[in-house]
Amino acid sequence: MSQTGDASQPQPSAEDSFLDLLVETLDGLDESVRGQFLRQFFRTIAQIDFTDAQSNDYWERILLRRRELAENLGKRVSLKTALVDVLASTNFLRVPILMEYDEFKKLQINAATDALTGLYNRRLFDEYCDKELNRAKRYGHQLAIVILDLHKLKEVNDRHGHLQGDQVLQLAATTLRKTMRASDFAFRIGGDEFALLLPQTDPEQAITLCRRIRSQYEIDIRPLKMDIGVTLDFGVAVHPHDGETKSALMNLADQRLYQLKNAGHAAPRVVPLETPGAREMPAASAPAKREAPAAAAPQTISPPVVTFPAKTETAPSRTPPQAPPEAQRPAATYAEARKWERVSLAGTKAYAILTDVNQKTAAVLDLSYGGVALLMENPEDVPNQFHAVLHVPILPPVRVVLRKTNAQRIEGGRARVGCSFVS
Repeated sequence: MSQTGDASQPQPSAEDSFLDLLVETLDGLDESVRGQFLRQFFRTIAQIDFTDAQSNDYWERILLRRRELAENLGKRVSLKTALVDVLASTNFLRVPILMEYDEFKKLQINAATDALTGLYNRRLFDEYCDKELNRAKRYGHQLAIVILDLHKLKEVNDRHGHLQGDQVLQLAATTLRKTMRASDFAFRIGGDEFALLLPQTDPEQAITLCRRIRSQYEIDIRPLKMDIGVTLDFGVAVHPHDGETKSALMNLADQRLYQLKNAGHAAPRVVPLETPGAREMPAASAPAKREAPAAAAPQTISPPVVTFPAKTETAPSRTPPQAPPEAQRPAATYAEARKWERVSLAGTKAYAILTDVNQKTAAVLDLSYGGVALLMENPEDVPNQFHAVLHVPILPPVRVVLRKTNAQRIEGGRARVGCSFVS
């Protein structure tokens, strides 16, 4: 609260001073008397007919909103500003009569944006997310939700100060604005967390955009000449593939964000081996939307290859699992010893249809350089080599040939079965 005579604060108008005096006066009145007065007050200034109890309730909401706005904006907020904000948000006030329209719009912008970055805030994210999700359901569109956070922002604040940390955050907002499409929305939803809403965007397009944002951000931050590896980590979830509700999609996007962090900040990139005509597609073009009927045959790509951006440090080599002589992998399957951690798909809807075993379905636990791990009830019923169709969130349905290499019983009597891709 500003002190008397503080030159840094604008002086209140006569109207504001009168309303401040009204607040102090009403504070000392009995609740029933205050309710009667406020009932007449609301009727006079906004043509709203409240009961005495409603009048007291809305008066308390207005005072609370005034304090919230003052804290968020870091300056004094007039009572009429909070009054219009509360009554307009509840649809009671259809024609604001206490302030000019431009002043009211400025209030709405300040209440909906983050002061540091200028992006929309968490309050507006919740509102827009609900609207876009309802729209996607109504028209049968896809909606991608992306959670991003600034890796090592705390280290920047600790070593270079919060002013530098603020610059890092502002640069992230700038990168988001210039990289996204006009139809996309960006929000700052926490200290180092951002969120994107990408209407009519499939998983491949969303991941491609996130990689582009991260690459552009690493370029934009270079002029700061910091010796800290600041970057943007991300997690993506897409309606309807990954869930139907906001909470389910947010939780999954958050899980995938931390899977990326735990994988060493190298986002997995799953691409098929080159097929005829693949070179004709422009490298920068976005994947075309697939509108194939449900009964269409999946693509035959043998095998998928999982590639990762190179790390600065060489990971220790691992010897491929030893298999019985009759189930040895082809030499081409492991051209080099495995160097990368598996990409966990736990918690996703990834699964495989075993076409050689009565169309049985098995959950996909993880994906790695040369193979995949499946969750099976009775692995002994599955032949050593079999055909399957993989359904993974970041790929179209892919037909593959798999060879069992190992099996391990886990809790519940089921087994984790490691399989290699067969050329």
